[in-house]
Amino acid sequence: MAYLKTREGNDIFYKDWGSGQPVMFCHGWPLNSDSWESQMLHFANNGFRAIAHDRRGHGRSSQP
Repeated sequence: MAYLKTREGNDIFYKDWGSGQPVMFCHGWPLNSDSWESQMLHFANNGFRAIAHDRRGHGRSSQP
């Protein structure tokens, strides 16, 4: 699992699949990055880099 640590010390979980031009997926409340898996798989299999994150307090990111 991949995490990014913020200046405040929070861990933000993200998925980074494929390579090429990046496409960023951002979820709304109350979802997480898993909501985008089928779309991410499609883009990653078609020459794009698909990136999605879990917002703070959602999914696998830390609860601030």
